[in-house]
Amino acid sequence: MLSRSVISSFALRRSLATEAVPELSSSNPIPPIRTKRPPRAEITAAVILNRSPLITRTPSLLERAYYSYQARIRRALHNPFPLDFYFKQGSLLETKFSMEEKKRERRAFGAKFQTEEEFVSKEKAAADKAAADQLAMQEGEDNALMPRVHEADASRDCKSLDRKGKRNIYLLLQTKVDDKKVWRFPQGGVEKGELLHQAAQRDLFAECGDKMDTWIVSRNPVGVYKESPLDMSLPQPMAEKITFFFKGHIMAGQIHPDTSVISDFAWLTKQEIETHVEKEYWESIKDILSDY
Repeated sequence: MLSRSVISSFALRRSLATEAVPELSSSNPIPPIRTKRPPRAEITAAVILNRSPLITRTPSLLERAYYSYQARIRRALHNPFPLDFYFKQGSLLETKFSMEEKKRERRAFGAKFQTEEEFVSKEKAAADKAAADQLAMQEGEDNALMPRVHEADASRDCKSLDRKGKRNIYLLLQTKVDDKKVWRFPQGGVEKGELLHQAAQRDLFAECGDKMDTWIVSRNPVGVYKESPLDMSLPQPMAEKITFFFKGHIMAGQIHPDTSVISDFAWLTKQEIETHVEKEYWESIKDILSDY
């Protein structure tokens, strides 16, 4: 059996470990803790309007060397073309095809490649060339090709939709924010009951006019930009401004900006956009734009 000293020590410890909790009276309830309610965010929808390349880009030295090598292999291994089956012997079409085939051979194997011209008299070669030129003129094949460099590139016209035909270009607008000129994409607010992609299309027409053949690629945004992040530590926190970007394409037409809001516009490449917009804006859109 336990002694009286042990029992008294247990009782002392229990009395020290136990704390009396006073009963809460209904007359003095604990007041609820009130937290700051964040202000409603200002949401806008913007359109990254893109004009796709109009012509193929100029191949690099490595690409030209690769294509030339592949052309030589194909011509070295291909079967002879059956001229007798497709052309009448001695006809102008046969003569024209033979001359074009010789040009292709020299283009593939070099200017020193031996052809049948070395075994043909100069008179017959001149007659064949004159006949082929006459046939090409009759068929309308003597028209000169359009240059790969547009007049807008030569005059540095950034408002022309035909500039930089080998590149992706995007529409950028200049407006004033707090007496400061700012470049941005076409954007605007979202009305009640309106979807984001619908607001983006409506705002595009409101700022740039409806004289364009454009469409929004998807209902889902491709990027987001937070202009002023929410800071609840302030006594009166400002509303957060969030911009959702939507990808759009233009086929034809030109913009007619609202001069009361837009002071200037330009069609720019990705590298040119970086020099126009602010750094925070650029960090939000740089991964959306095409490098070429």
